[in-house]
Order: sequence, then structure tokens, then C-alpha cells
Amino acid sequence: MAEIAVLYPQQPSDGEGAGETAAMTEGKRIAEALLFAAIDPVEEKELAKRMPEEADVSAVLEELKAEYALRGINLVRVGTKWIFRTAADLGWLLSRETNEQKKLSRAALETLAICAYHQPVTRAEIEDIRGVAISKGTMDVLIETGWVRLRGRRKAPGRPVTYGTTDAFLLHFGLEQITDLPGLEELKGAGLFDGRLPSGFGVPTPNDSAELTDSEDPPEDDANDLFSEITEETKAEASAALDAAIEAIEDEAVADEALVEAAEAEAEAEGQAEADEDGKDI
Repeated sequence: MAEIAVLYPQQPSDGEGAGETAAMTEGKRIAEALLFAAIDPVEEKELAKRMPEEADVSAVLEELKAEYALRGINLVRVGTKWIFRTAADLGWLLSRETNEQKKLSRAALETLAICAYHQPVTRAEIEDIRGVAISKGTMDVLIETGWVRLRGRRKAPGRPVTYGTTDAFLLHFGLEQITDLPGLEELKGAGLFDGRLPSGFGVPTPNDSAELTDSEDPPEDDANDLFSEITEETKAEASAALDAAIEAIEDEAVADEALVEAAEAEAEAEGQAEADEDGKDI
């Protein structure tokens, strides 16, 4: 019976099983076409919109990922997005000689790590964790690199900007999701923590969800409110301050002119006195 089963494998029926196989096959073809043509990672939800209704998008992508695992290109997940990338062991084929890019400073690396683990985080919170102030240029470099983004504004006095990581950060460091960052035990195993740690010390669970937390406001609405507040409430104060500064400058100029006139008058009087003395001597 075993030999018969090998020679004549059971064919799928025209029922439910065959329908699922057809949906899986069509889903993989659609996903493969869309991902191959995409320049940037594609959201899983966008792929699902173009697949047959009965297709399980997660199962389709996982099977497609397994099929490409040993090929020259691999299907890689980046957060909730997917993209084709050259296999890591073949990267040297596409490498070319370029000028070595400047490495991030220690301050920038520490700031990036804090943003990744503690997001959403403000500048003041970053400085509190590091114990030192960070320069504006450090955060600008991380934002220009595309690894850190502005999330919103904290619901706190001053409404400071909150920062978080991007999909480009995951892609560059080879992470499928932000929770793939090493935890405390992994960091200990790598020798990054030497000696005895303080009681209660822990590494927070990172979360890069695009949704704002309860302690954040959207940056767009906040920007409009802040602009309105500045133009309506402080315009008069700014104008008065400007007028006072101009008046002070004018008063200082008048005072300088008076000093010059007094000095000229004193010099003229001294000259006249000397002339009178010379006349008497004659």
C-alpha cells in the first residue's frame, strides 16, 4: 500500500482544500509581483487589499519568505512591512569602493539607544537618562539619517517634542520589529554589563507603535495652536519690547552726541584761555 501511495498520490478535491491552495498560490504571485516592483517596504495591510479575500496574508508572506530563504534575494519583514533584499552572504558582490562615512559619535549612539528603548521620549528625558545635556546637532544628525522621527508633543508644561525610531532604523540594523532589540539578559551575555547592577535595574520593553500614547498630542494640531498662541497673545508684548529697544538706542545716540558736544566745547574753551594768556604775555 505504501508503494501505491507513492506512485499515486492523493489529488486534492475540488472542495475547500483546493480553494485554499488556489488562494495561496494566487496570493503569493500577487505579493511577489508587488514586492518586486516596490522601492520601499510595503505595508502588510496594503498587500492584503490586493489579494483574494480567502487568502491569509500572513501565511502567504511567511511561506513566500521560506521559499526565498535560500535564494539570492530574501523576503524580509520590517515592522509591519515587507521588502526583498539581497541575501546577506552575497552582499560583497554588490559592494564597491566608496569613501568611508563618518561614524556616529558616542553621544549620538547613546541618544539613539535611548530613543529606541524609551520611545516616546523627550529631549529632557534623554538628558536625564544620560546625565548630561545633548547638543542640538546630535538630534539633527539622527533625524537627517532617517533613524529618528518627531512623534508628537508631550502633554506637559512646555509641551516638549517626543521622539521615536523609524522603519529605516529597523531596516539598517536588520530588525524585523522593535521588540527584537536585545533585553537585559542578552546584554549581560554580551558582556555589556559588568559588575553588580543596582536593585530594580531593568531594560524597558521598546514600542514603536505609530499611534500616539495618552501622554502625547499630534504635532500638526499643536503647531497650529502654538502659532496662534504666539501671534495673538504675545504680539503686543513683542512690539512693545521692540519699541523700547529702539527708544533706548536713540537715547544712547543722543547721549553720545551730547558728550561729543561737551568735549568740543571744553576743548574750545581751553583753546580760548590759552590764546588769552598768550595775548597778555605780549
